[in-house]
Amino acid sequence: MRTSKYRKKIKLTEKQKKIIAGVAAAGILGGAVFFFTYFHVEKVEVMGSGHYTEDEIKEMILRGPMASNSILAPLLYSRENAGDLPYVEGFTVSRTDRNTIVISVREKKAVGCIPYLDSYIYFDRNGIFIESDRARDEAVPFFDGIQVEQVVKDEKLPIEDTVLNTAVALSTIFAKNDMIPDHIQFDDNSDISLLYGDITVLLGKDEYLEDKMTRVIAILPQLSGQKGILHMENVTNSSKTITFEAEVEEVTAENWTGGYDENGEYTGDGEYDENGRYVGPRPMSALDYALENWVGGYDEEGDYTGAGEYDANMNYVGPAPTQETIDAMGDWTGGYNEEGGFTGTGEYDREGNYVGPNPNDGSSGEDGSAEDDSGEESGDYGEDYDYEDSYSEDSYSEDYGYDDSYDENYDYDSGEDYGYEESYDGDYGYEESYDGDYGSENY
Repeated sequence: MRTSKYRKKIKLTEKQKKIIAGVAAAGILGGAVFFFTYFHVEKVEVMGSGHYTEDEIKEMILRGPMASNSILAPLLYSRENAGDLPYVEGFTVSRTDRNTIVISVREKKAVGCIPYLDSYIYFDRNGIFIESDRARDEAVPFFDGIQVEQVVKDEKLPIEDTVLNTAVALSTIFAKNDMIPDHIQFDDNSDISLLYGDITVLLGKDEYLEDKMTRVIAILPQLSGQKGILHMENVTNSSKTITFEAEVEEVTAENWTGGYDENGEYTGDGEYDENGRYVGPRPMSALDYALENWVGGYDEEGDYTGAGEYDANMNYVGPAPTQETIDAMGDWTGGYNEEGGFTGTGEYDREGNYVGPNPNDGSSGEDGSAEDDSGEESGDYGEDYDYEDSYSEDSYSEDYGYDDSYDENYDYDSGEDYGYEESYDGDYGYEESYDGDYGSENY
């Protein structure tokens, strides 16, 4: 049997071409669905981030639909330079299994921050300005006393090398012992002090810092709840002199912790605190002092009753002081006269110190009358045209005083001295200002 020299070509119809194309597209689509489904990211782990939380890192880095594929995410999202991400130098994304990726973050390591304008400037161990932020990161040591006039991002701060070296050394010590103070202060002599709550630690010069801080870390827990200064500036190789200068708070009626008796029962006047420690009697309050030294208590006949509203010289002084009386005095500590008696208006405190008149009662004259800015009592506006608190028969007086009625010659409209008005009148209209003679800028 003879075969044909030429094979016969098969010509596909349009319908057949469409079927083949559809099968191919379906295969590609099915493969894509399988690819994105099989390698779908179900778990993301974050490593190396101390400044941001895991959720913050995920939100900043994994942006876009490809981030959900464990094959494509490592190829598309790893970056050597983080660029616009503060505190982050770079990051890599890798796949540990088909449904898990790991983000490894390389952070810029800030060793400290300093105040600058209304922000905090963060710098690394080389003094390079890393980032600025209006919020302070409590995990980064804050150095107060290091002043800079100008800063440039990603450039070295204008800080003396000796100061920078000290800052880096302290930051390293704090990081090792997890004992970051509230702030570190450098004074004009480069002496160092640390603030831990109510305890100030004086380290002195940049000498024996490791030795000093070892002792500070051991001592601070023993000073819990106290206030004062821990002197470490004299610690050397040969001397380990350490002193604590405690701040003794004056016991007042307001901070007194007593009121308990020896059996732990609260009586209100017991001389023990709730822990059974003797704290002494309750100090006198401002009201106690006032009542004990009140000059009043006499009646109109001069007999002492304890509640009378006159003093021994028959001067009316009003009712006995109350807590409302004391509260109304505000921060003013006066109210006593030179003899130590409480009058409520005396210009001395209970220790006999002159404190001046009460600034809270609206008066500054000796007789209690209010004064204007010129020092003259209110109600008097000059020698020629007196504004007075009383007026004659509801009409203008001879010196053209302010009153409550109209005059035939001088129209009154809510003012004084020739008819103070908001607009001109026919006779000497006063407008917008007061003049010593004619009460007007314009006539």
